[in-house]
Amino acid sequence: MELEQALHAARALVLADLAAGQVAQADIVSLVEDAVAHRRWWVEQWPEGAAYVAGLVAQDVQDALLERYGRWPLCPVCVEGGDPHALDVEPELGADPHWVCGKTAVAVARVGSLGAAPGMVNS
Repeated sequence: MELEQALHAARALVLADLAAGQVAQADIVSLVEDAVAHRRWWVEQWPEGAAYVAGLVAQDVQDALLERYGRWPLCPVCVEGGDPHALDVEPELGADPHWVCGKTAVAVARVGSLGAAPGMVNS
């Protein structure tokens, strides 16, 4: 049951971040479903990794979006710098993942909380 809870929680957190950026269209939600399905196999092989699933699903969706649509989520810290870049998930493999600006090392929000992040632009 812990496996299913971790997968459902990861799905919900990533969907919340996509909705905060107003990019939760059906084709993008399908990318989340694909990532969750992929990570289901992964966590079945390594049950101790259930605490890491949310960050991994976020990274998987971020990678899939980059291939098809572009960078997501854009960094609100450096928005005026003229060089838009995506936030990173840190830790890459760990519990309690956060969206972090890789240039300034500023933690913007926990995965699943982009809509509550100060200065987060929903456009």
